[in-house]
Amino acid sequence: MLSFLWPIKKGELKKFIPMALMLLLTIFNYNTLKAMKDSFIVPNIGAEAVSFVKFYFVVPAAILLVLFYIKLANLFSLNQIYILFGLFYFSYFLLFAFLLYPNQDLLHPDPNAVTALINSSIDLKFFSLHLSYFKWFLLVYGKWLYIIFYVLAELWGSSMIFLLFWQFSNQIVPTDQAKRFYPMLNLMGSLGTFFSGGVIKFIVDIKGSNAASNSTTTSVQALLLILASFALLILLLLLYTNKKVLFQERCKKEVRTGEIKKKLPLMDSIRVIFASKYLGYIVVLVLSYGIAINLLEGPWKAKLRELYTETNNYIYFMGNINQWNGILAVFFSLVGVTILKKYSWFAAAIITPIMIFTTGIAFFSFVVFDNMIYVLMSSFFFIDPLFIAIMLGATQNILSKSSKYGLFDPTKEMTYIPIEEELKSKGKAAVDVLGARFAKSGAAFIQSSIFIIFPTATYSSISPFLMVIFTIIALIWIIDVNLLNKEYLQYLKKFKEKTNRA
Repeated sequence: MLSFLWPIKKGELKKFIPMALMLLLTIFNYNTLKAMKDSFIVPNIGAEAVSFVKFYFVVPAAILLVLFYIKLANLFSLNQIYILFGLFYFSYFLLFAFLLYPNQDLLHPDPNAVTALINSSIDLKFFSLHLSYFKWFLLVYGKWLYIIFYVLAELWGSSMIFLLFWQFSNQIVPTDQAKRFYPMLNLMGSLGTFFSGGVIKFIVDIKGSNAASNSTTTSVQALLLILASFALLILLLLLYTNKKVLFQERCKKEVRTGEIKKKLPLMDSIRVIFASKYLGYIVVLVLSYGIAINLLEGPWKAKLRELYTETNNYIYFMGNINQWNGILAVFFSLVGVTILKKYSWFAAAIITPIMIFTTGIAFFSFVVFDNMIYVLMSSFFFIDPLFIAIMLGATQNILSKSSKYGLFDPTKEMTYIPIEEELKSKGKAAVDVLGARFAKSGAAFIQSSIFIIFPTATYSSISPFLMVIFTIIALIWIIDVNLLNKEYLQYLKKFKEKTNRA
């Protein structure tokens, strides 16, 4: 029982505890930023605008991030890059909280002027172009501060969690240790999700009760001050781990310096990445998750906007979601430890796609056949149909995200351990940053294109189409897990043979 609940050995605590705290704080910031970025966009612009932001802004930023990182990897150590990114976010959080957000009315264009622009047209030589077809682009322009915040909030997860933290972990945690470390690290990270929800609700309650101030502004400032402090603390833990823990371990010179044995030029690195079939399977894994989740979140957030029209109320609701995500992620992390120890990588990796497929079909069925279901339910229950749709979507979101944190992330990270250093570092950058962004951009492109062609379209009207795409993606995901498992076992066998010879 003790081994099940806490598989970390006493001598490993000096390494595990700093890593666990780093991930806890990083995921705390990730989930808080996620709630905040959505609360800026959905109530103030609309859920439909999210797909435009993801495709036309987040994706180009992610591409630049990967190219920038690969360039930095040839010039600096992993630790130095980690510190550079952390200090950037620390500075931006404070800048947005105390300068940009309080002066947004001065920095954003006049809302009436944006509305007038949407209702106008441009007379060209042969025809007149009505600007309503560009409605969502103009609405996004009207809140450009929120768009920059949204982009950087998205890149926090890609850079600080998947790219930097897990790459750092993969360098210092061997495969046998990873089977015990990674699920427990994700369990500790899940506490960050839970604490994020509690802190968000506490801040909104406290600041919202202060009638003498702008409650939304003070809530945003308080939250970002906490995020900035945690960004700094993450870097201090990184320095401690390198100087006090890894320095005492043998054969860790390469880890301490963050150097890669063979540093290829930028274009050669990209060629190596895309020539790997193994990385291709991991890319499909990441793409499938990202597309499936984004196809589900659009209709759900559209329903949320009908109920929560103000930023503070929206943040508070997302705080509740974060808390439940944290609780269930702890459960799935414990399940993941047991499955990886008793069964196999495949058994742990296949749970997330099955979970998302079943809950996603249930949610889409309720949205697509809403009129029929509403009629049937109104005959037996006196419950607001909108509330039921939101709760069903919330349940789907919680189960999907918690299974991702507890099972999908640790199993995905384990696939990097037995591969070559070049693929492990720069390949991981391409998969986790570009793969995740292109996953979201794929779903965003589909949705945003429909909204451009049909300006009056809504998520309710396009949900049947999204449901079909979601089903296809989920089935591809399940097949890919099986193919990746075969490749992973072969790499793992070669890795163990190489280790034994060494």
